[in-house]
Amino acid sequence: MITALLWIMLGLVLMECFSWWIHKYIMHGVLWEIHKTHHRQSKGYFELNDLFTVIFGGAAIVLIFLGIESLDYRFWLGCGISLYGMLYFILHDVLIHKRLNLLGRPKSKYLQAIAKAHRAHHKSKEKEDGESFGLFLIPKKYFREEGDI
Repeated sequence: MITALLWIMLGLVLMECFSWWIHKYIMHGVLWEIHKTHHRQSKGYFELNDLFTVIFGGAAIVLIFLGIESLDYRFWLGCGISLYGMLYFILHDVLIHKRLNLLGRPKSKYLQAIAKAHRAHHKSKEKEDGESFGLFLIPKKYFREEGDI
């Protein structure tokens, strides 16, 4: 069971690192035409950027199916990626962007820092000049109070 938990945690951590890289260099690069729908005013519930969720979710599903018979590392990595996706949905789509109006304003310092970092990321509506591309790993500056130096 410890091994399974380690693989799940590895999947979660790798997904944050991979997502940061993909977000900075691919989404704000060659696939900007898809991702820019997330940086602009959305006209409906879904946006073209949601395709990335299908891609990442598809990778998790493939790993889970490949490892389900023997419950090997692929299964547990897929579970870690799925856990990342669920946490991402709750934090990013529900808490920050209010796609489902279920949660109020964040109360914890960590969740407030995530929200600040994401607002900073969305300051730019363009492909360049972005900052804070991750979701869970937040630079220290976002933990400071507004008046702090």
